Amino acid sequence: MMSQDILAVVLLLTTMLFWGTTPLLEKLGLEEVDPLAGIFIRSLAVTAVLFVFYLFTGRLHELAKISGRNVILFTASGILAGFLGMWTYYYLLKMGMTTKIVPIVASYPLITALLGILILGEEVTLQRIVGIVLTIFGIVLIKQS
Repeated sequence: MMSQDILAVVLLLTTMLFWGTTPLLEKLGLEEVDPLAGIFIRSLAVTAVLFVFYLFTGRLHELAKISGRNVILFTASGILAGFLGMWTYYYLLKMGMTTKIVPIVASYPLITALLGILILGEEVTLQRIVGIVLTIFGIVLIKQS
């Protein structure tokens, strides 16, 4: 059996592979498709796969147990990231170079870190400050290239 550390590394690398290849597929797909239509197709495919997964694993009943609060939180997340964020991201991909757009858009943890500190009261540490500064520096470098 795999240790948690090895499993975490495998999952991290797998996630990087999935998320790293996806922008290329999206850029190619957006050559002839409107960004909104691309989001619709993508969302429909994900919904169908999730439905089949839940159906065949016998977990469909678990969805009824999710609290109203969590439904609202995930709905807001879906609207912000799955619709509005994807829409602006797809427009950017359609307009420009993936090598510039993807790294800058993928700097969203900068916003998460700042909001975590401001809204959730998370601790301000030297490592977080350095991470925030390096992220901003990276965005500037990519933008100027």
